[in-house]
Amino acid sequence: MSNQIHPTAIVDKKATLSNGVSVGPYCLVGPDVVLKENVKLHSHVVVEGHTTIGAGTEVFPFATLGLVPQSIHYKGEDSSLEIGEKCILREHVTIHRGTANGRMKTVVGNNCYIMIGSHIGHDCIIGNNVIMANNATLGGEVTVGDFVNIGGLAAIHQFVRIGAYAMISGTAGVNEDVIPFGMIMAKRSALEGLNLIGMKRRGFERAEIHALRHAFKLLSRRYPGTLESKIAQIRETLGEAQTVKELLTFISEDPERRLSLPDEEWEAGASEAKEPARADNG
Repeated sequence: MSNQIHPTAIVDKKATLSNGVSVGPYCLVGPDVVLKENVKLHSHVVVEGHTTIGAGTEVFPFATLGLVPQSIHYKGEDSSLEIGEKCILREHVTIHRGTANGRMKTVVGNNCYIMIGSHIGHDCIIGNNVIMANNATLGGEVTVGDFVNIGGLAAIHQFVRIGAYAMISGTAGVNEDVIPFGMIMAKRSALEGLNLIGMKRRGFERAEIHALRHAFKLLSRRYPGTLESKIAQIRETLGEAQTVKELLTFISEDPERRLSLPDEEWEAGASEAKEPARADNG
């Protein structure tokens, strides 16, 4: 099968392209790059340095592979990046090559799915069948075992090891080794109060705010009763307020869904901070 190189792509004559390679519009492929059979580069992909991409791997627009690592110790050494077979690298993925202070190479295994905006730092070793969700980040010299799942926006500190079959939840910050089959769960967001400043800025009447405050207090996990009984009490005693009506409508639209509820009996004004002097974030 012949290669398909878009006329706007810049492919160095010294680059090595196997059969069936597709290079899309405005891609840049450097002289030391090796693209194995059936590699597909969508538009605007940049591949530089001593980078090898395994057979059947697909790279989406604006990914950058094999560029100079983000390390103050890097002095231009001919380090490398190796990407395995049948990987999917989505938009804006960045994977840097190694350093002399590290392993001199960054390695990504086979069948990995690296989603939008994810970053794999210099000298990382990634196993097979690894999934990284959107904007997950690996610092330098991280080791990730086979079949690891890393959630979106998770950040793995440099030098950390993630054992095979581990699960890292979205938004987790990991600065210690994770055992094989382990699970790291990020602290979930909690409902801390009401956006009182935003409500005041948008002209809500004092009575409407007061009614919502009272409803919020009744919803507390510490307040006695089931959620159904609390909703009934709110509807009976505060249901005429427009803010409370909106709250109850939101809950009733899908009563089977889990709600983020306050953990404490919230007192009026407990979460009301001083209004910031700058940005309008309400």
